[in-house]
Amino acid sequence: MWDILRNYWVHLTTLGALVGPILSGITIIYVLVTKKNSTSAVAWCLLVIFLPLLGPFLFLLFGYQHVNRPLSRKRRHKQRFQRKPAAAPAEAFPGTARAAGAPSDFDRSTDGKADVLARLARRFGAQPATGGNQIAFYEAGESAFAAMFEAIRSARHHIHLEYFIFQPDATGRLFLDALTQKAREGVQVRLLYDAMGSRRLHRWRLWRLGRAGGKYSVFLPLNPLRRRIQVNMRNHRKILVVDGRVAFTGGLNIGDEYLGKDPRYGFWRDTHLRMEGPAVAELQSVFAEDWDFAANETLQDPTYFPAPSSDGPYTVQVIQSGPDREQKGIREMYFAAILHAQQRVWIATPYFVPDAGLLDALCLAGSLGVDVRLLCQYHPDKWIPFFAGRYYWGDVLNAGVKVYQYTKGMLHSKVVLVDGEWASVGTANLDMRSLYLNFEVNCLIYSAQAVAELEAAFQRDLAAAIRLERHVFAHRPFAGQLIDNACRLLSPVL
Repeated sequence: MWDILRNYWVHLTTLGALVGPILSGITIIYVLVTKKNSTSAVAWCLLVIFLPLLGPFLFLLFGYQHVNRPLSRKRRHKQRFQRKPAAAPAEAFPGTARAAGAPSDFDRSTDGKADVLARLARRFGAQPATGGNQIAFYEAGESAFAAMFEAIRSARHHIHLEYFIFQPDATGRLFLDALTQKAREGVQVRLLYDAMGSRRLHRWRLWRLGRAGGKYSVFLPLNPLRRRIQVNMRNHRKILVVDGRVAFTGGLNIGDEYLGKDPRYGFWRDTHLRMEGPAVAELQSVFAEDWDFAANETLQDPTYFPAPSSDGPYTVQVIQSGPDREQKGIREMYFAAILHAQQRVWIATPYFVPDAGLLDALCLAGSLGVDVRLLCQYHPDKWIPFFAGRYYWGDVLNAGVKVYQYTKGMLHSKVVLVDGEWASVGTANLDMRSLYLNFEVNCLIYSAQAVAELEAAFQRDLAAAIRLERHVFAHRPFAGQLIDNACRLLSPVL
């Protein structure tokens, strides 16, 4: 092997010298065309120029975020799910007008901040906010998984799961066993998992589920033969829908670590929710759209969208975002909610890598005297996003934002709370990856009772956190500052 390389070394270096500039030139053209952020464009151009062969390859893996053929097809499929099936009439959703562009009863009966945010979410692709929902919140995997197993065991018609990470460990096997048993009973089971996040979930592990009649599919599989080696643009959603009546979403994936069984992470603090009511149909629609794209099976039969039977006190609006959408709805709602805050903005996020606009909004709110609190990790699971986030801590601390680090274990909650009136709970972190690259889904909650429950949980978390002092953080070792600055350069893909 080495003899062959020595014999052809001159030819290989000559070929590299010729191909390198050509690849660099083509890549720079793509960078200029696809990158709207000037800082990101300059960074990629410099990388490609100084690394003429490696740079184009890295851009192909991590920087090329153009909506290619598979995602263009997803955009076309999305049009099938812009409205509910005819069997799910408007009157089945109390407090909501289903016609596109029509104001809902919620819109007419409220004013002020909630009304503005609900209407704005409609502009970014969300359905109208619906009243009559029941919600239960979970702060750890044990209680959430117990409720999910209970819902799965009670299924009579269908079980739909969509997860970024589905581990083939003891917890994953318990879920697969439960799903396989329900499939044997004649319940329709569909499992959608992301190719990157669930890369350990090989198809041979699912043969029992398939043999029992269950269906499974992978989202954006990595297939170099079909030019699909894009590691970005992953499906980060976590959805479980049972019989179209009960739904779960939030930060929890499926795996032992989410039960605190992985010693690398210890106790796992997350925020997940169980929901009944009209908003379940919206989560069902998100799943149906993604399943249609991945498995090429349309789920628009009325049996998947039954009339809601609960009459709860909560008003909820489901919003999704992803690289197949021109408008980044979840990012815009975070931005708008922060700007509308008058009293307090409390945020829990494991990864804090904001874009310039969100950073300015947080700094402005802090400078105006709004009680802005940011709860992040103390024990990180990913070091590069952690160090990149520390770079931005300095800016928000200087603006009066209170920054805390959760010390009890692994913080994975994705929660934004504003003025005791509005909350966002879901799958999207406050980082560039969630807001621009990944497919995400959040529940926007417009009920003071639910927000108060989330605020109480947030305050309990602060009791298990340490607060950063601005002057102490500013004088951290130079080596740490250098690492933070270096990792910050990767912000566009974090």
